[in-house]
Parts: sequence; structure tokens; C-alpha cells
Amino acid sequence: MLEYVIRGATIIDGTGAPGVVGDIGIDQGRIVAVGTVTDDGSTEFDATGLVAMPGVIDPHTHYDAQLFWDPLATPSNLHGVTTIIGGNCGFTLAPVKAEDVGYISRMMQKVEGMPLVALEQGVPWNWESFGEYLDSLDGNLGVNAGFLVGHCALRRNVMGDARHEAVASDEELDAMRKLLAESIEAGGLGFSSSQSRTHSDGEGRPISSSFADNREMLAFCEVVEAHEGTTLEYITSGCLDNFTDDEVSLMAAMSKTANRPLNWNLLTVDSRSPEKTEHQLAASTKAAEIGGRIVALSMPTLVPMNMSFANHCALFLIPGWGEVMSLPIDERMEQLADPGVRIKLNDLARSKDAGVFRRLSGWGTYMIGDTYSAENKSFEWRTVDDIAQELGKGTFDTLLDIVIADGLKTVLWPNPSDGDEESWSARVAAWKDPRVMVGGSDAGAHLDRMCGANYPTAFLADCVRGRKLLPVEEAVRMMTQQPAELFGLADRGVLKEGAIADVMIFDPATIDSEPARLVNDLPGDSPRLYAASIGVVRVLVNGVETIVDSEATGALPGSILRSGKDTVTVTAS
Repeated sequence: MLEYVIRGATIIDGTGAPGVVGDIGIDQGRIVAVGTVTDDGSTEFDATGLVAMPGVIDPHTHYDAQLFWDPLATPSNLHGVTTIIGGNCGFTLAPVKAEDVGYISRMMQKVEGMPLVALEQGVPWNWESFGEYLDSLDGNLGVNAGFLVGHCALRRNVMGDARHEAVASDEELDAMRKLLAESIEAGGLGFSSSQSRTHSDGEGRPISSSFADNREMLAFCEVVEAHEGTTLEYITSGCLDNFTDDEVSLMAAMSKTANRPLNWNLLTVDSRSPEKTEHQLAASTKAAEIGGRIVALSMPTLVPMNMSFANHCALFLIPGWGEVMSLPIDERMEQLADPGVRIKLNDLARSKDAGVFRRLSGWGTYMIGDTYSAENKSFEWRTVDDIAQELGKGTFDTLLDIVIADGLKTVLWPNPSDGDEESWSARVAAWKDPRVMVGGSDAGAHLDRMCGANYPTAFLADCVRGRKLLPVEEAVRMMTQQPAELFGLADRGVLKEGAIADVMIFDPATIDSEPARLVNDLPGDSPRLYAASIGVVRVLVNGVETIVDSEATGALPGSILRSGKDTVTVTAS
């Protein structure tokens, strides 16, 4: 008798092949039969009219801290995600010295939008080495999780505060190489780094990894090349809008040196600037010419994202806005009330120099969310344009008057300016490009600002009932087999005999995501955006039910994925 049998599902196996009706037999955490299963199961699930697919693999998350207070990885688990990749962008909680815990916590608060109180109250910080960090999670997970080793942690561990902005000496570089090797041998999936100008630590300084020279970057890649089942992830300033030639050259050299794929986050696609998309993807072409491989991540949905003039968000990154937005709240409000400052900020946001942030300047399209003053209550869930017409004022003045009345706490929901049909067609073309992979949720980060964790169900809903962007079989392949192959995840990403039994069963008539909403359920009663799922009937992780009818069972059958043990080597060429 088998442990679990799924009966009569439309099986979409993750390869892109057409769905077929059949059974799936599961035993000891693996799929033992697909098609007609004659054996009985201790648990039998009638999936007639439902779709069975591999569990979703999210290639870019920041659940590194959240898993300690939320081992289920909510809300990603509700949307069919069974495997997550963490440790991205060079930001990890290990290796760490005890005296650096405060620094790492404040940096994670700043760069990844994790509440400091949650990091202080919800994370045990009972490790120093990367292996000890992985061990502290192992056995207490509702999803499978693999982690890259972050550049900032390596630098802080070896170079400390005094050498934060220094170029590493030969001795320091040797020590960091050794530390990276030890971390990978303990299970780290590879190396991640950020050299983006938008990333600063809790003290407002550029992150330490941004001061690394090419010699240091390539030295780490040599370590990666020497270990099986490893990969690279890298973020640079050009990821936001426009790679420079130097950035492309370094990314290509990193991939070639490591002989591993390098992925970056995030490719945005807008029909109004097709040349930018091709410019970004040209980095992959140039890497291939020298034996490297660069893969861009791109989200298949428009991510719900709110903003605030009080807390760090994309508005703070508009070129030229930092001088005002970095002021204490009272002084910031005083500046934002000044007509001359308003004109200057509006001009800066709308200028060509604003680059990708220019799309934030459609003030009239912003929806006013939660407000905090009596005079603003009537404005909730109305657009700024609508309110401005009622008040007979300009949209930027209207917006700033509202947020100032709220002490800058107003929750703002910008409506995307790139939701036109031409942009969706361009996105589909990009997803089909071998230089691109679907993913990049950032789940676990920017917790009160954005919610990308729901992309699997939103994407499926679009493919089945909405815009019908792609055949559902192709959408499933993009979220399962494709990331499994990029990271070399052994026996995952497909439904076939011998594969690990990570399975999502959904109702094609209802599959969707609920709207994102703010909830206060983090340690310290901190807020985050949260979106429940619709039509997710079952999710199995390693053969155990973790979701039943869009609700978590509380089971913790997940495992830590360690390089060389749970991964195989995927070379760049």
C-alpha cells in the first residue's frame, strides 16, 4: 500500500507537455508512479476536475529571517510554493560574529525592509558559522529551502567595521575565500552579492560589498567553481534600468570564472521602452560569447506594492529626492510643504534622469489607502486625480497635502503605468527568451511595502481565465522545471517516477490570489502585506500535505537543500 495516491487529476508534469488525466502514487516522500496507479493509498485524494502540477520553486526570496518565527514561509506556501531560494543580493544572517548581530540586523532592516523588532525578537541568533545557521533551521520547515552565501556577511566577518570601505588586502581576501568555501561545504548553494548604489546599511553608508574590486569578485567565483552544485546571484545598479559596459563585463567574467549561471533581479518590461529590455538582455548574449551564462529574473505579475513618505520605499530612491526624504519627519514635512521644494521634487521625478523611477511620477493614478487623520478619511480608496479634481488642486500638491495631514503615514497604492496590452505581449516574449526566467518575488523582504509571494496563483489565473498569456502547461514549466534546472535541484520541478513529491493541486475554475492587505502579525506586532490564495486545494511537500483548501495544515516536512547533496552542478556553457 502506498502512502498517498492522487486520483483522476489533470497532470501537468512541469515539462511543458500537454496535461493528461491520470493518477500519482507517492511513497516515502517520492513519486513512485504516474498514470494509472493500481495500488491503494493510505490516503486517497479524488482530484477529478483538478490540476496537479509540481510545487513552485521561487528563485529569489529573503525568507532568511522570517523562517524562524514563521517556518511555513507564509504567504508563499499558500500559493503553491514548495521550494525557496534565499540568501540573495549578498544579504545573509551568516556567517556572523556575536558582536556583529546588531549591525547585520540594522542592515537587513534598511536594505530588505525587515522590522528591526522582528529581527531582534523573532530570530535566535544562536550561530556563528553558515553551517550552524542551516542546522538551526533544519527540521523545522514547512517548505524546502536553500541559501546562497552573502557577500556582506563575509566582508563584515573578516574586515569588520574599520575596513568597511576598504579594498581587501591579500590576507583578508584569503580569509574570505576560506570562509566562503567552509560555508559552501556546509551546504551553501553558492555566492551572492550586491554592488547597487541603492543599497546602504543601517548607518546610511553604502554596503561594504559595493567597495569590492573585480579581483575580489572573481576570487569568490573561483571558490564557487571548485564546489559541486553551486550557483551565482548578483545585483548591480544597472539592474534597475541600464547596465553599464563595466557591469556587463564583470557579470560575464564572474559567470565564466565560476563556470556557473549567474542570475540577476529584476528585468522590467515596458512597451514604451523596448530598447531598454533588449539592452539588459544583451548582457546575457555578451556573456555567452565568452563562455558565461547570465539569466534575468522577471515577474509574471504586477506586484502589489504600497508606498509611504514616512518609511523607506522606492520614492526615497528617486534621484535628487534623498536630501529631503532623509530628513527627520518634522523637517521632512516642513520641506514637503514648501512650494519651491514641491516644484523641484516634481521636476526631478519627471525628468529623464529619474530613469526607471520616472514611472513613480504619475501622482494622479495613486490610490489613497489607509489614512490617519479625520480630514483624510473621505479620501480612502480614491485616486489622487479624483480628489484633486474635487479640490481644484494639482495632483502632486493634493498628494502632499494628504500625506502631511497624516504625519506622512498615509498608505499609498500606485497604479502601474505599464499594464497595457502591448507591455503584456512584450513580457510574454521575454519569458519565452532563454535569457529570462520567471520569478523574483522578494518574498520575506520589504514586508510592509510589497507582496510578490502570490505570483504563482495570480499567474495561473491569468493564463487560465484572464489575459490567457500562455498555455497553462508553459506557465507551469516556467515556475517549476525551469528554476529547478537553473539551480540544479535534483529530482525536483517535475512530476515523474522517482521525483520528490512536491505537488500542488489546484482548481482551474477558481485559482487566484486574494488582494494583498496589511496585517500586524510579525514579532513586535509589526505590519506586513499578506495575500491569501483561492483554489489551492492541496499542496504536498516531500509527500506530506501542507495546504488543504487554501489553509495551512501546520505540518513541517520541509528540508534544507545543501549544495552537492541536494543539487547537481549546472555549468555556464
